[in-house]
Amino acid sequence: MFVGVGTLINIVAIIAGAALGVLLGNKMSERTRNLVMDVLGAITLIAAAGAIKALWDTDLNSYLPDGAPLLVLLASLLVGGLLGSLLKIEDHLEVIGIKLKARFDRDGKSPFVEGFVSASLLFVIGPLAILGSISDGMSTGIEQLTLKSILDFFTSIAFAAALGWGVALSALPVGIYQFAWTGVGFALGAILEPYQVSAMTATGGVLLLGIALKLLNIKQIAIGNLLPALALAPLFALIARTI
Repeated sequence: MFVGVGTLINIVAIIAGAALGVLLGNKMSERTRNLVMDVLGAITLIAAAGAIKALWDTDLNSYLPDGAPLLVLLASLLVGGLLGSLLKIEDHLEVIGIKLKARFDRDGKSPFVEGFVSASLLFVIGPLAILGSISDGMSTGIEQLTLKSILDFFTSIAFAAALGWGVALSALPVGIYQFAWTGVGFALGAILEPYQVSAMTATGGVLLLGIALKLLNIKQIAIGNLLPALALAPLFALIARTI
């Protein structure tokens, strides 16, 4: 196998799942599609809880002072949110979605932008995307990305059934994001300590919580603007360890 094959499999899984979801979605009533979205929101909520649990991992708490993990999470989200707001990441994601919608969904029958943004964020958040891509880059196996591909396949079916072709286009940012981490793994090897991965995972869990709240129509949060927090979490964890 060649470096990057894990991400290619993931991209194909997302597109195939989305295509199947669109076909199923055309045969679903609006009530059924709404139910699918509610189920997705509930599952995403569970996934968020599982990721946030990393805040209490032994790897993180044994390396950082008492109370530091929560402060690392808070600092990552606040600083990341400010940085993302300045860069207007959420707006840029929506602009991309709108341009793609104009090209691929001219009749306006599909909630294209919501599908593109929500699916993109959901598929890139989590340790599997990062650790799996790094492992792929180091040629130590693609098992993690294979697992992620299976999960993303079924998730994209459900998403596309409710949100349309925008879910398939989310494979583009997913590919860019994971190929970047594959490059990091290829060039530098394993660069993150276990406690840094735990900090990043917990931060990603909060972002997943925000996505769940949006899917359940409870609260609209600009999750895209919080994406820099994922990169800041390992850095702040390293700083906290040196204090």
